[in-house]
Amino acid sequence: MTNSTEQTLVPGSVPIETDYEIGQDNIEMRLGPFGLDIHNPVFLISGLSVIGLVLFCLLFREFAAETFGALRPFLTTQFDWVFAISMNIFVVFCLFLVVSPLGSVRIGGKAARPEYSYLSWLSMLFAAGMGIGLVFYGVLEPMNHSLTAPLGGEGLINPDGTVKTGIEADAAVRLGMAATIFHWGLHPWAGYAVVSLALAIFAYNKGLPLTIRSAFYPILGERIWGWPGHVIDSLAALATLAGLATSLGYGASQAAAGFELLFGIAVTTNLKVTIIVVVTGAALFSVYRGLDGGVKLLSEINMGMALVMFLFVFFAGATVDVISTFYSGLVGYVTELPALSNWIGREDTDYFHGWTTFYWAWWIAWSPFVGMFIARVSRGRTVREFVICVLLVPTLVCVMWMSVFGGTAISQLVNTGYDGVQQTIINWSPELSLFAMLDQLPLATVTSSVGIILVLVFFITSSDSGSLVVDTICAGGKVDAPMPQRLFWCSFEGLIAIALLIGGGLDSLQALAIATGFPFAIICVAMCYCILKGLKSELEQK
Repeated sequence: MTNSTEQTLVPGSVPIETDYEIGQDNIEMRLGPFGLDIHNPVFLISGLSVIGLVLFCLLFREFAAETFGALRPFLTTQFDWVFAISMNIFVVFCLFLVVSPLGSVRIGGKAARPEYSYLSWLSMLFAAGMGIGLVFYGVLEPMNHSLTAPLGGEGLINPDGTVKTGIEADAAVRLGMAATIFHWGLHPWAGYAVVSLALAIFAYNKGLPLTIRSAFYPILGERIWGWPGHVIDSLAALATLAGLATSLGYGASQAAAGFELLFGIAVTTNLKVTIIVVVTGAALFSVYRGLDGGVKLLSEINMGMALVMFLFVFFAGATVDVISTFYSGLVGYVTELPALSNWIGREDTDYFHGWTTFYWAWWIAWSPFVGMFIARVSRGRTVREFVICVLLVPTLVCVMWMSVFGGTAISQLVNTGYDGVQQTIINWSPELSLFAMLDQLPLATVTSSVGIILVLVFFITSSDSGSLVVDTICAGGKVDAPMPQRLFWCSFEGLIAIALLIGGGLDSLQALAIATGFPFAIICVAMCYCILKGLKSELEQK
């Protein structure tokens, strides 16, 4: 037997022999001038599920809102342990790979070399991984957790409503930053690393199609080409769409709040829908431009803008306080990591269920998307280099971002008494937190405008990257499927976000992400075993 994907391999890899040929289950057809090359039945299952969801939300708005409204608390309270255990396993597994001899295996084989520079590589994985979330939560979350601390800690506000100062304030901020870093640090990036490493090893070292099912060859063998594989890929496609829709909903909400602040345009559902439509149109153009002319270019531009804004807030705000927040937050994170990772006997349910469980489900729902995207641009890296970069570098960037933006807002409250950001939390207008913080710095109008642009461009890169991933999954691993298919998925990502916003708002988006993240968490845990088997066979040939 010969492997049908040997053209993707380089000398030094250990391919899996299989009679499967990429595209053998595909349906090729033409609809007018458009050509299609879709996997049967993954495309049909995923496509019909998406269409059904959109119609359900649009035709039965109240029922959809009630359904999704009840789904989130059920999953976050009854299955919190599933998400907590899964994410802890990912972190331990990744740290093991760093120190293990398995870390010396090179993705793509011994002769493979990186296709992208470190700067381009890190820009793409970071922009696709957490861009919208950082802009949305960068100010909100450090302030929220400092005001109402988890783990039974005391927050920044005294019982009489005054703000704490001195050592008490420092302790509250330290715990609040630790709680924030926990959601943006090792755990989510470990989940991304597991999925992306599994895809990369079995595609570039083993010669299997670049799709989720390929990672399960050590468990399922040739059955991955049958219904077990169809189910895995369909779940991955739906999880990706749900995670993206949630992020797009957040992005639309924050951009709409910025438009109201700068131009006096009232925030309505119609405005959010309009934003999604316009940005999806821009994403379609980016899809048409391709990976290098679209995602790569936009990611580098956006990272440049994010860096400029980061430096501006750092120097224009409370620089000394921000540096102190960064170091105290890191120390707090390391110190409180065991307690924050625990799921047994938790009494801080508002934090654990309202934040942690949702975050874990959201990151897991994003993992097929981010994982496949990272895998596509990571050939030539060693496993150790890959894990360190994917795990540690983005974690440090997230800590710095949260320290600068969140630390500046906290300093404004503690040192100047400005409570603008605090009020956005009390009134629960999270989309306004960034703009409330920027309002106290110079050039507030300019920086707020840049903030809106950052959200929108992150919006575009996520939609573009997501359509690439979903299309690859639904084309049976083909990375060169016809362009109309990517345009189809890009369009439907926007439609899902619109339908869920209309049929229940952000709560519906969050509920869908949790619902799809739950089964995929179990799939990702099984991937760890498959990675070990794949790397062990590579190491034996060295």
